[in-house]
Amino acid sequence: MTKETTTGTAKPWGGRFREATAASVEAFTASVHFDARLARHDIAGSRAHARMLARQGLITDSERDQILRGLDEIEAEITAHTFVFRPELEDVHMNIERALVEKIGAAGEKLHTARSRNDQVALDLRLYLRDEASRFDELLTDLQKALVELARRSLGIIMPGYTHMQRAQPVLASHHFLAYYEMFGRDRERFVDCARRINVLPLGAAALAGTGLPIDRESVAAELGFNAVSANSMDTVGDRDFAVEFASVALLAHLHLSRLAEELVLWTSEEFRFITLADRFCTGSSIMPQKKNPDIPELIRGKTGRVLGNLVALATLLKGLPLTYNRDLQEDKEPIFDTVDTVSASLAITAELLRHAECNQPAMARATKGGFMTATDLADYLVIKNVPFRQAHAIVGRIVAACIKQGRELTDLSLADLQAYAPQIEKDVFATLSMEGSVASRLSTGGTAPPRVEAALRQAEERLGMVP
Repeated sequence: MTKETTTGTAKPWGGRFREATAASVEAFTASVHFDARLARHDIAGSRAHARMLARQGLITDSERDQILRGLDEIEAEITAHTFVFRPELEDVHMNIERALVEKIGAAGEKLHTARSRNDQVALDLRLYLRDEASRFDELLTDLQKALVELARRSLGIIMPGYTHMQRAQPVLASHHFLAYYEMFGRDRERFVDCARRINVLPLGAAALAGTGLPIDRESVAAELGFNAVSANSMDTVGDRDFAVEFASVALLAHLHLSRLAEELVLWTSEEFRFITLADRFCTGSSIMPQKKNPDIPELIRGKTGRVLGNLVALATLLKGLPLTYNRDLQEDKEPIFDTVDTVSASLAITAELLRHAECNQPAMARATKGGFMTATDLADYLVIKNVPFRQAHAIVGRIVAACIKQGRELTDLSLADLQAYAPQIEKDVFATLSMEGSVASRLSTGGTAPPRVEAALRQAEERLGMVP
């Protein structure tokens, strides 16, 4: 049997071990190459913990001050990119603690009093996701502003609205863009709600059972801006519900981005030509010189699968995991970090792209000329003339069938043609059959009538602080 390769690095937990950790284990278990991004949050938590330990008499004021100075120096080095993270120290927590001890000596060894890496990592991740939830709100707000700006630029343009990707009824292009404004508004609400559950202090749960030392969790929560402290120490260290929820909310936001991206891909095609994207957001072909490809929307659409995969990975990680902390939970960070990076980048570039996009009014107008999109308006007209809706629906269906057979549109029919199907029809019907008349009639709350859309647009601008 061959002898395993080992390292001689002493571990902070190595008191009971007689052998050094195998180098292969060092490499397999190390997480500092990805969890180093939690350093700022780890230091913030350690500062609050040190202050609490001093208030409780568990360390002296002098030791507290040494710890705080040392943490300040380490943070400055990390910010300056001069701090060396050592893989053999496993994670960001041990790297910072070891550096602190090397700087200030024995006082640094007291920082870990009354805490475990189990509650420490839960704290760091909650602080990180709380910050990211706030940043996502800013990104979503900026995207909403870009949509509102595009809606304002497009006000008055009529386009086909679709169901089943078939022309259905005419709508204002601004109404279409404001639909996405609403979607991303719900995403903002979900991040706010998610942040409320993230914002619970886990520190003080220790390894799993709490601590017998006289700590003050409430003061730490107040200093770090947490609204509450966790109620059950076992649940606290094994809980990643908040991470799964964050990933789920982020996925919904990216699903909305993907729907918008799909429409941009369709609308920039020669078959639609509804919208023009600035050259700076498109690419060409290495072989076909005429091509202008909407790569950004395509990539956003594709990255949705990645964000979904991260959510599935997190959910699978927790499936069947017994209480309390298990090393499996180390695998929670890479999916979360990748989701944060992917979704934030997609939100930012979509807002930038939309600010340089323009609707092609002639192409949208041409697309409204076919498809019998005012058929429902004709049925509604008959309802006003006291024809039961189901009868009106059948009458208009027969008119449409005849038009298809004759190669005509509803606007090609004379009053006599229409009265042959329904004598209740009068000459005022032609206003109903126009695109402008159809759109203008949609005055129900949330409808596409110009006054409704203008009011919705104005309200959105006020909510986003876009009105001087």
